Amino acid sequence: GPASLTRYIWCVYFGTTPSTTPGRRPTSASSCRCSTGWVARSTPSPGSCRGRTERGAGMDEAPDFVFLAHVVDVMQSMHVPFVMRTFASTPFAVRAFLLPLWPIALLFMFMVWAWSKTFIISYYHLRGKLHQIWAVPRYGFHYFLPFAKDGINDQIELAILRAERMGVKVVSLAALNKNEALNGGGTLFVNKHPDLRVRVVHGNTLTAAVILNEIPKGTTEVFMTGATSKLGRAIALYLCRKKIRVMMMTLSTERFQKIQKEAAAEDQQYLVQVTKFQSAEQCKTWIVGKWLSPREQRWASPGTHFHQFVVPPILGFRRDCTYGKLAAMRLPKDARGLGSCEFSLERGVVHACHAGGVVHFLEGYAHHEVGAIDVDRIDVVWEAALKHGIRPV
Repeated sequence: GPASLTRYIWCVYFGTTPSTTPGRRPTSASSCRCSTGWVARSTPSPGSCRGRTERGAGMDEAPDFVFLAHVVDVMQSMHVPFVMRTFASTPFAVRAFLLPLWPIALLFMFMVWAWSKTFIISYYHLRGKLHQIWAVPRYGFHYFLPFAKDGINDQIELAILRAERMGVKVVSLAALNKNEALNGGGTLFVNKHPDLRVRVVHGNTLTAAVILNEIPKGTTEVFMTGATSKLGRAIALYLCRKKIRVMMMTLSTERFQKIQKEAAAEDQQYLVQVTKFQSAEQCKTWIVGKWLSPREQRWASPGTHFHQFVVPPILGFRRDCTYGKLAAMRLPKDARGLGSCEFSLERGVVHACHAGGVVHFLEGYAHHEVGAIDVDRIDVVWEAALKHGIRPV
């Protein structure tokens, strides 16, 4: 309705929800009333200004942890608490009532692109610490426009520096914000600002751990697309240490050999370069890091399971095969204020890279987790996640 559109317009122009500036507390009862109802919350308002202040404080206080996301597409841009709180409290799916609003959301997309700053989407509390989800005002397709690269990195850098000033301990980069071609998985910002106190984290170490722990015991062979990517490399090197044969689908012999040389001499034989999908006809474990068309999926034998780390996930065209979802984990039971869903996941479940940032924060790691994944730390981070009550879905 009009109120939702007003909130949306406010975010476009001011880069935040209609409350006080993030990192500051409301200064009066009137500011309390202004912020209430326009921020994410998981339970109905109790009707008192005091109750609303407690709920709105999660938007107005400086956080300890930030997950820096971005908008996926025009439809998903309406799946936020300050636009439609009830809709945002359920896993995202395209609904009929969104279709009439699509042209308006498209207009807002251009306004966001032109004027908006990083803004707060939602928040939750975990063990007495405030965790916020911020969004870079860019949509998924922007990340594939060559001329948009510098502008996106500027937005991410400004968000990191803003977090630094606010005393945030960890900033975890989501999805395409840590794209290797964009900023080297976060290395650009760490190298440019070597004295950062806030830790920049891509969280992909835990993502790799989740995927690896989904592979059934006794597996002797896997087929992998996206094999020379950051995640693909780490998964391949980990599996070859376990004496599992990895068919790495890549046309680049140079990139394959570079990864193969990282493996111990006795493990290099388990890494095999393949250039055609026909090579995987007899393999029932596919790890998908690059989009697969229906025609390419046809080469999988009946009973194959597709593990995925490709964004967006592939569509399940084969009825005689099974398809895994993107790596995700459930936050600890003591997490509070989870009023909205993270994209298509249920409430309380977050993408593995988000959970990886949370583990980094809870463990108090002093290093930045950027660039290539340290294969030696995959099991360490996995065990740390389980220790803190962060569980696989």
